[in-house]
Parts: sequence; C-alpha cells; structure tokens
Amino acid sequence: MCKTTTTQSSSSTASPLKLVVLVVLWYAGNTFYNIYNKKALNMLDAHWYVASAQLAVGILISFLTWGTGFRERPTLNSSDLISCVPIGLFASLAHCGTVLASAVGAVSFAQIVKACEPVFAAAVGVLVPPMDVKPILAYCMLIPIVGGVGLACIKEGKGVDINVQAFLYASLANAAAALKGKFGSSVTKTLKSDPSKNMDAANVYAVMNIIAFVFTVPVVVMTELETLPKKWEDASAIYGSQEIAKNIIISGLFFYFYNECAFAFTAYVGSVTSSVLNTAKRVIIIVVSAIVFQEAMERNTVIGSAIAIGGTFAYSLTSTAPAPKAKAKTS
Repeated sequence: MCKTTTTQSSSSTASPLKLVVLVVLWYAGNTFYNIYNKKALNMLDAHWYVASAQLAVGILISFLTWGTGFRERPTLNSSDLISCVPIGLFASLAHCGTVLASAVGAVSFAQIVKACEPVFAAAVGVLVPPMDVKPILAYCMLIPIVGGVGLACIKEGKGVDINVQAFLYASLANAAAALKGKFGSSVTKTLKSDPSKNMDAANVYAVMNIIAFVFTVPVVVMTELETLPKKWEDASAIYGSQEIAKNIIISGLFFYFYNECAFAFTAYVGSVTSSVLNTAKRVIIIVVSAIVFQEAMERNTVIGSAIAIGGTFAYSLTSTAPAPKAKAKTS
C-alpha cells in the first residue's frame, strides 16, 4: 500500500525512483484488477453485487489503516461530507459502469471505449458551468479518438459490430468520470489545503470510496438481492464458493491498491502527466486481457484502438496548452 502523510502537500516533490515505483504499482495493480474482475464476473451473474463488494473491500482497508494508526483519520464535518457526495456518486457510476461493461463484453473493448473519456470531459467542460474551454488543437484531437473507436467497431466482412450494452456502460463510466473531475477538483483542493482535516491523496480516495459504496447498496438491493442467493448457489456448484469469493476479494484489493497509487502519483506530478500515463496504461490492459481471456483482436480493432489511444495521448498534452497572449494595444 502506498503510504502518504497528511503533512505532505500535493505539490511536494518525490524522487524519480519513487515516481517510477508508483507507476509500476499503478499499472500492475490495474492490470491484475482487470484480470480478477473479469474472472469474478464470468463466474457470478450478479454484476452490481461484484462492483459493490469490491468497494466494500476498500472500506475494510481504510478502516484497518486508520484503526492501526498507519494513516491519520480524516476529520470532516457534516458540511465537508455533503460536499463530497457528488464526487462519491460519480465515482460509483464510473466504477460500476466499467464493471458492467467488462461483464457484458470483452475487457479490451471496454478499454477501447474508455479511451473516449476526453470527449466526455470536453463536453462537460463546455456544458457544465463554470465553462472550461480547451485550446482548439485539443478539440481537434477528439477527431482521431472518435474515429479510432469507430474503426475498432468495424469487423472485416461484417461491417459495424458493436456490443451495444458494453458500449453504453463504458460510456456511462466515461460521463461519470468527467463529471467527477468537474465537480470534484475544487472540493478536493479545498479539503487538501486545510491540514486540520487530514485529507491527503490517500484519504481523499478513501472517503470517496466509502461514499461510492453507499450509492451502490440501493441498486444491489433493488436489482439483485432477491436472486443473489440462487445465483451464488448455482455459481458455487460450478466453480466453488471459495473461488468466487477469492476473485471478488482479490479484485477489490487490487482496485483499491491501484487507485491509491494513481492518486498518490497524481498528487506529485499533476493531472496532465497522470492523464498521459493513464492513456498508456490502457495499451497494457488491452494486450494482457486479449491474451489471458483469448479475446479476438482483428486488424481494424488493433489499428482503431491505436488511433484512439494516440488521440487521447495527444489530447492530454494539448488540453492545458497556454492560451495565446493578447496583443498589446498601441496608441
């Protein structure tokens, strides 16, 4: 686990070795999460429950670190918690959307669609106040992202072949992630700036994870609680209850672990560098999942995903380019 201290500001510097270690742990954790998540989803047809259980594992980790004194507890009042609710809601939708997309389709396809996240972020930036207008070049980079995803959906000899459910769930995750970034940046910045609240990067993620879990519970109760015992019994007869529980718990551990490392890395280097590396991470997940789960990767899929990921990479680099300076007026 990536230990951080509350006395450490988000602008603190870290050694190159520490940053490399964080990236390696982030990538490895994310890759293993996707593997064990898909295994759990293949075994148990209760996808909202799996997503919720993964968040619950993270809560247990948070309580353990706080209870043992490994990490200082956050000291938030009711107003602080209310301000975090939108972040937790959108974090919940982003997580569950990704889980559901991987459940009904290939992990590689979900990651290809997830590369469209900048398109949703750009739309949210313009449509949701306060307006966040990016440089023209950044908007131009959205074209290869959309085009690449479209090309990846074209199968040779079949034309357009889209898993609509997986596409919609991944798009839900993209929209939720964009809204989480929009509404969460100012809130987390305010909380981090007050040392008395003990809200470093790790505790920000821990609080967000707890609120996200709370939002998943009603959905599980309404959609899966009635059928869950029977589905668990049927799945246990085939795979064994210990194997199902193992994959859910391990995926939850890796989910919390890689997110904490990603939050810590972003706190050191900023959102732009983190976004670029998050894009590169998708390449690893697509390749590994295609190998582990024997997911077909046709030529159009490979080329299209490469174009989309390249566009996302370029968008990350150009989205914060300084605006051109206005020419000074002459009398």
